[in-house]
Amino acid sequence: MGPHTALDVMRESGSILAGIRCADDLTVASSRDAGSRAVRLLAAAALDGSDQLTAIAAVHALARIFDDSADDVLVPLLAHESGFLREHAAWAFGVRLPRLDALAGLVSMVIGGGFSGMIAQRTLEQWSASAADSVALAVEGALLGVREADARARLVETLGLVPGRIPERLLRSVAVDDTEPPEARAAAVAGLGDRVANDTNIRLVTDLSFGTDELADVARLALFDLTSASYSRPPWSHGTTIAQLFLHADIDGELSRVGSGDNGGIATLLVRLGDALVAGHRAGGADFNSRSDLNATDQVERVLTLSRGTHGTALSCLSAVSSTLSGHAFAAVPFLGGVVPAADAWPRRIAAQRGIRRVLRAAGGVDAIHLRMADVGSLAAATVAREMDIPIVFTVAPDPHAVIDSLERSGSLTRSNFGTVDEAEHFWFRARLVQRLAADAAHTVFFPRPDLERDMRELVGIDITAHPERHTVVAEGIDLAVIEKSLAEALEPRQGASPVPATGELDDLLRTLPEHRRGLPLLISVGRLHRVKGMATLVEAWAADPTLHQGSNLLIVGGDLEHPSPDELEQLRRMEAALPLAKASEHGLLLAGHRANDTVARWLVAARFGRDGLCAPHGAYVCASVKEEFGLALLEALATGLPVVAPNAGGPATYVENGVTGFLVDTGSPSALARGISSALDTAIGPFGLEYAERGRDMVAHNFTIQAMARSLTDVYRDVAEANETATWALNAS
Repeated sequence: MGPHTALDVMRESGSILAGIRCADDLTVASSRDAGSRAVRLLAAAALDGSDQLTAIAAVHALARIFDDSADDVLVPLLAHESGFLREHAAWAFGVRLPRLDALAGLVSMVIGGGFSGMIAQRTLEQWSASAADSVALAVEGALLGVREADARARLVETLGLVPGRIPERLLRSVAVDDTEPPEARAAAVAGLGDRVANDTNIRLVTDLSFGTDELADVARLALFDLTSASYSRPPWSHGTTIAQLFLHADIDGELSRVGSGDNGGIATLLVRLGDALVAGHRAGGADFNSRSDLNATDQVERVLTLSRGTHGTALSCLSAVSSTLSGHAFAAVPFLGGVVPAADAWPRRIAAQRGIRRVLRAAGGVDAIHLRMADVGSLAAATVAREMDIPIVFTVAPDPHAVIDSLERSGSLTRSNFGTVDEAEHFWFRARLVQRLAADAAHTVFFPRPDLERDMRELVGIDITAHPERHTVVAEGIDLAVIEKSLAEALEPRQGASPVPATGELDDLLRTLPEHRRGLPLLISVGRLHRVKGMATLVEAWAADPTLHQGSNLLIVGGDLEHPSPDELEQLRRMEAALPLAKASEHGLLLAGHRANDTVARWLVAARFGRDGLCAPHGAYVCASVKEEFGLALLEALATGLPVVAPNAGGPATYVENGVTGFLVDTGSPSALARGISSALDTAIGPFGLEYAERGRDMVAHNFTIQAMARSLTDVYRDVAEANETATWALNAS
């Protein structure tokens, strides 16, 4: 197939996702032809604003034609008025030989920052392997005319990626220059930590480490990077060591920040899962339903959970990370500046790589790293894993694929506006990242879905029936012990004992309700205040339905209400438009902010059984998410016996028994959501309410415990570690 035919196929593909997959065929056809005619065809397609999807594919196809005429098309695109064309041209140049007349455009994008700046920086990093001096001089020249602090920091960080004496000299100069912005000096110091450990670099970083500010913390980490060797696994170590990460959360063993910012269900999952994995090792397999075929050497001995943190925290955690003891350790990957939403975190790629590399080196041998989403953390971790030859286990979900499909079906995403939307959402990059991670993974894991094979094939382009030994379906799980303890407290209260603190906090919230609303059942929803979680949509649907609003109270658990992020502010403003938040409790709306997981469990139990004089029993749980790959909070609600309302697509549809244990609805429709909530309340108080509650509890107990999840993943990790060990032995033997 020639480029002309491939372009026709691309333009006629039945959907946007099909078009993204067709782009590979266009690239192959163009690279085979590699003539001036192919360049002309692709140039015309790249500039065709009526089909932005094909335009992006054409840009990447041009990158594979190694001819000066292709460069002549791509270089002007770096300054094109369309941001998506600039971005994809910068990306495309990453697979080409360095081009001096493209350096100015790439450096300009780095100065601009954002996702485009990250893409341009990646290309400059790749070019620096063969044209270090040219890249260094271009960045140095830009530094002469840029004064804005963040822009200078990005340029200095880029210098840190370039080998050679010129950038190293500049890094030293910036690091000790008191007139430089702190951000730029910190970038220089961190960059020096990645260089050769010569006397000059060690002395400079050591001197800076004696301070008391954040720059000193950065210097102490850089000194660690310069002077510490990679640790080796102790000979008495048994079992495997697994790393897992989510860099958009502040994760600790107590789950104290769950529900704030991006600290959602994934934070809870990683903590509970890590604990369950190492518990199996300590018990020699006994915690996994007494499996006699597993012993301690087959189990996970250590789990490292990486999340974001400060530079000080990152340094202090390294002693626990480098410990030879078994267990679950937490490590911080530090970033300068405040918390940013996951969608805006792409520029933190280099800091993420550096932090992940530091932790994995300190940990000694790591048998596998488990990645779970197409974000900057996975991008960075995959790079480090390749450097250190660590196998990847990747949980594949149709994200952003399902979102693309949904937006296209609604008519809001089309071929003619795909590039414009992609500039903000990075759909093409994220879809390609999923494809790359899945292809490179030693093993892929999937969530249960009603039509898993079809969805993976049609949405993601993965045939899970091919090489089934490399794929495993693993359901997420919850810690039933937390739920059981909360139920016991509610059903068998100690005579004369005061409520536990968590229940007392809920009672205080309920007392803010007017007297006439205290006899109503409680609706509860737990999650981040983010548009994907649909919290504002839930408030709007509940407030707009008179019967529902008058017959129930609504408790939203999640979000940082004192210092909301931009995403949280957007949701709060939408709620404000539905009813005045200053008097929210007068209208039956309770905003509790983020709470620890144990607290949430007790509040779910209170929604089912009520609180004497404060809220009636027979409440319900509502998940109004736009999409939910699985839904841990839903499982916790079902485990307490609450009926649930959940999205009618994705993971919940595999375990919510519609009309019995819950109701699957189109959460994008406020009226459908309201009807589902009313039905759930009716079910809870109906003649079969107790029977249905027990069915939900039994279903979770038999299928969705954290121990069952750990058992399945332990098998995956063991097989991946053994395969990697065998491959390494064969390579060394040859």
